Amino acid sequence: MARRERRPTPVSEFLSGVGMLFRGLRVWASAPRLMVLGMIPALVVGLAFVAGIIALGANLERIAEAVTPFAAGWEEPYRTGTRILAGLGLLAAAILIAVYAYTTLTLLVGQPFYERIWMHVERRFGEVPESGLPWWRAFWRGVGAGIRLVIPAVLLALALFVIGLIPVVGQILVLVLGAVFGGWLLALELTGLAFDARGRTLRERRAALGRSRARTLGFGIASYLVFLIPLGAVIMMPAAVAGGTLLSRIALGESITPPAQDGDGRTEP
Repeated sequence: MARRERRPTPVSEFLSGVGMLFRGLRVWASAPRLMVLGMIPALVVGLAFVAGIIALGANLERIAEAVTPFAAGWEEPYRTGTRILAGLGLLAAAILIAVYAYTTLTLLVGQPFYERIWMHVERRFGEVPESGLPWWRAFWRGVGAGIRLVIPAVLLALALFVIGLIPVVGQILVLVLGAVFGGWLLALELTGLAFDARGRTLRERRAALGRSRARTLGFGIASYLVFLIPLGAVIMMPAAVAGGTLLSRIALGESITPPAQDGDGRTEP
């Protein structure tokens, strides 16, 4: 009697997605110089964002007061409590926007470096796909997709701010929703090179990744959380691009197993 093939569970798919990010780290072994080059734009953009986050932190109390004028006449501790909640909500919203905007800008600024990382990973499993578009059209296509993804990111940030005003429960929801939806947006952004090279639109990218949503979220949430660690985004951005390429190939039904070994019994890099 033939065995029935087991379908992967959502948990196993989620963990597989997390593994995509850390499999991207293996590229350090095969192309360390290329990965170091990928850290340069991540570092440059990161310094600018760190300055912005420091400025936000220094003015967070005044901003929280400005967005809660209705609490000005309230008695303590309600006035201060409301402003603390507003500040936390603003911080969560700012982190979401910062992580997404950082990823988008870094990929744009460092496109030549990240294209080489993407090509290196694709070449490991076969021929590198070519969209047939000139570089300038491919560039502006990527910019357009990034802009269209900014809108849901901003709307989500506003929703997180409002939810953050709910005592206790709101803070938990903000953390969870920020990681889940922020991770989804990151996954969409980090798979752009592979999908664009195959001539796939943003809508087709969403549909393909949505068919393996647990795996996509595993990769995206892991990337989101790592990017929150100081210098984590700088070190992991090249690996995230490599992992996004692997995720894209799986979402499109393509192999992530290297082809036949060479005559010496070694796998081609």
